[in-house]
Amino acid sequence: MASSFGKIVVGTYVEIKRSDGRIHQAMVTSLNEDNESVTVEWIENGDTKGKEIDLESIFALNPDVAPDEEIAPSPETPPPPTPTCVKVNKIAKNRRTIAPTKNDTPSRDNRETFHTKKGYWQYPVKGSRVTVSLVFMAARRKSNCVKEVEKLQEKRERRRLQQQELREKRAQEVDTTIPNYEIMYMIRDFRASLDYRPLTTADLIEEHRICVCVRKRPLNKKELTMKDLDVITIPSKDVVMVHEPKQKVDLTRYLENQTFRFDYAFDDSTTNEMVYRFTARPLVETIFERGMATCFAYGQTGSGKTHTMGGDFSGKNQDCSKGVYALAARDVFLMLKKPNYKKLDLQVYATFFEIYSGKVFDLLNRKAKLRVLEDGKQQVQVVGLQEKEVKCTEDVLKLIEVGNSCRTSGQTSANAHSSRSHAVFQIILRRKGKMHGKFSLIDLAGNERGADTSSADRQTRLEGAEINKSLLALKECIRALGRNKPHTPFRASKLTQVLRDSFIGENSRTCMIATISPGMTSCENTLNTLRYANRVKELTVDPNQVMEGGRPNIHTVNQLDLLDDEWLSISPQRDDLKLLCEQNEEEVSPQLFTFHEAVSQLVEMEEQVLEDHRAVFQESIRWLEDEKVLLEMTEEVDYDVESYATQLEQILDQKIEILTELRDKVKSFRSALQEEEQASKQINPKRPRAL
Repeated sequence: MASSFGKIVVGTYVEIKRSDGRIHQAMVTSLNEDNESVTVEWIENGDTKGKEIDLESIFALNPDVAPDEEIAPSPETPPPPTPTCVKVNKIAKNRRTIAPTKNDTPSRDNRETFHTKKGYWQYPVKGSRVTVSLVFMAARRKSNCVKEVEKLQEKRERRRLQQQELREKRAQEVDTTIPNYEIMYMIRDFRASLDYRPLTTADLIEEHRICVCVRKRPLNKKELTMKDLDVITIPSKDVVMVHEPKQKVDLTRYLENQTFRFDYAFDDSTTNEMVYRFTARPLVETIFERGMATCFAYGQTGSGKTHTMGGDFSGKNQDCSKGVYALAARDVFLMLKKPNYKKLDLQVYATFFEIYSGKVFDLLNRKAKLRVLEDGKQQVQVVGLQEKEVKCTEDVLKLIEVGNSCRTSGQTSANAHSSRSHAVFQIILRRKGKMHGKFSLIDLAGNERGADTSSADRQTRLEGAEINKSLLALKECIRALGRNKPHTPFRASKLTQVLRDSFIGENSRTCMIATISPGMTSCENTLNTLRYANRVKELTVDPNQVMEGGRPNIHTVNQLDLLDDEWLSISPQRDDLKLLCEQNEEEVSPQLFTFHEAVSQLVEMEEQVLEDHRAVFQESIRWLEDEKVLLEMTEEVDYDVESYATQLEQILDQKIEILTELRDKVKSFRSALQEEEQASKQINPKRPRAL
């Protein structure tokens, strides 16, 4: 019995195979000699389970516990004689072999033949009969298991060789000069699984009060030279996918594919005419129906905003005839010729100005500085802005060329030639001198500029703060337009202030073109652009938030309540600024709000000091004339000395009073400059999230 069970004893752990194919360990609890099996038990889900398994199955999975193989006896040392009856009985009992043929005589080929479950097996002998023990059969079962293991090893080695050959073949195809070829292959494999259905001219143009679309530009020469990767995919007419490279803790690189949905998505093969067809063209008819239309180009510098709005570039020369400005003007003049609009006798005017660091400059009047004021009817007026009458598209192109040559640009942390200002080109329809409709086309400043609020240079800080604030205000004004809010925070920035009439009224329509760069180096700015555009659009889509729009956020930051009540009561601009920051708590920290507050106060005080200085200068000219008369009076022989002294004292008193007042304002202005600098240092070291 001991030899047939091999090394198995009670308490031994062996591998067993379940009926569902699972293999796991179990403990032997009893040895069943009657039917050559063992009883095993194991714990599963807190319950003790068991089953009876035959020895063949046990030895097949556990060859190490099988009995050792006996060596066949040699002719010189024949095996000890064993009574035939005993051996036969044992063999029959164990069902392993059957006794040889009757008369116990060897066969003609001198072989003993034994019958097993798997057929006949012959063993050569010389002289006496050899008995095959159960140990030898166990060894045979072990060899079958080994064969299976060897087959598995061969398959594994074959797979390894195939994978190695595949890697070597791919390595030969890889351009090792590409820094991120692994990411490139990941993106290529992902794109191969997509079903592409891009936007075509056959697609219907949908009517939107607020339309948000995205345009991807091709890789430029600089990016191609750097062998930058294209990480933007536009598989359909309204979906944009960003393949953002990521790295795990174990330095394994992988892709995080982010998907955005908009009204339209234009790939890098789309022309300006195609973009105009789906975005600005539906808005042209609005201004003939006494409406206000607005079209924004928003994105990182170098992503194609000016190319989209102004026209194609050939080197440094720009073809203004292929931009949205000129295409919109062309359709305006075509609409004027229609019978139902021709009878209105409309005149077309154009203005072109820029907003830089909270100040407005006329690009058609040698960049003259303009003032933005509200009249008694709460209508915003840009004082001194020149409107040029245009008769044809060529006149518009000339004005665009003049304005683009004057526009402010400079270097930022993201681009060497960043548009530091918002350029606003307006096409105005007038009927008998009164405004009939207005189409505002805006090329916004590079959104990466809004992140430069912690710069050491004050001018750069002020630029970044104004851009950041204007983009937040623009988003909130579009939100108010889409939700029909009773109040629009247009006073929070100069940009939204001059565009106030575009956000108020039922017949107002807006379109935003978000331009993105495809390169992997621009991935962060691209995601910021898409998130901003996505927030603008999702606000108009979600009906559950419409009722919540008019309610102020009760979870406001305590620091927002530290504003001076008197200051707020006399400045509607700061009311809107506070509202703006309350509605964007996730993007505007309390420190950043304090900085925006200081900047707004600084800009207001700057305008007031400049205005008072101009007034003092004009008053000084009058003083000089009065003093000149007094001095001429003293040249007379019998002049009235008392009158001279009295008039001179009055002049000096006026000078002292006015100059003292101006000096006090200058002191306050200098204090505001210091407060702005201190507020900029309080901003969190973590770079604020750019819009």
